[in-house]
Amino acid sequence: MRKSALWCIPCAFFLAACVLNLIGCVQGTALADTVKPALLPLLAATTLAYLLGKDVPDLRPVGLLVTAQLLGCTGDVLLIPEGFLYFAGGMIAFLLGHICYMTLFGGQSWRGLSIWAWLISIAVMAGVVFFLVKAIGISGELLVPMTVYGFGLMMLIFSALAGVLRMPAGRRETWWILLLGALLFTFSDACIAMGTFGVMTFALRHFVVMITYLAAQSLLAIGSIRLILGK
Repeated sequence: MRKSALWCIPCAFFLAACVLNLIGCVQGTALADTVKPALLPLLAATTLAYLLGKDVPDLRPVGLLVTAQLLGCTGDVLLIPEGFLYFAGGMIAFLLGHICYMTLFGGQSWRGLSIWAWLISIAVMAGVVFFLVKAIGISGELLVPMTVYGFGLMMLIFSALAGVLRMPAGRRETWWILLLGALLFTFSDACIAMGTFGVMTFALRHFVVMITYLAAQSLLAIGSIRLILGK
């Protein structure tokens, strides 16, 4: 097998793990949690194997992408047990992962923004986070960490949206992929929050959470790889 096609091997394992996890979510069995810790490491392996066959001009973005994916794995593992400390630790891991993603592509999409654009954007994002926190009914010891995490998600969306609005037409496809990934990530986390606080519960909630989360991580990986390769 050629080196450029080696990524197909970890990708096949990643897709198989995704299917097993989703089956476990539908059935409500321990299979979902058993497979969950392997998901993001397999995606990271796929990322590295794919880029191994490409001419990568700068390895720093690759490090940021893989770090974000491994932080996602850390968050996945910490959210399996119940308890405030596990929940808070998982949110911190995911927030650090979002910062890695924002560092990877935000530096390009933010470049040259005026101070007024920044102030207006931050005000809008803060308003959206405040509205969502109040709508979900978050309070008590989770109020501050969830608000901070929600703002991190808004920054992730903003980073991708800025690229969609500001980049040349020929490069916008990559930014649309990143934006869709950020939006799906936010939707998945919103489902978790609403289920945690009893605002929304339905039979296939865990399935919806995981399928949108896996799609989000996959899209962020694809968009980031395209960005790293200058597409």
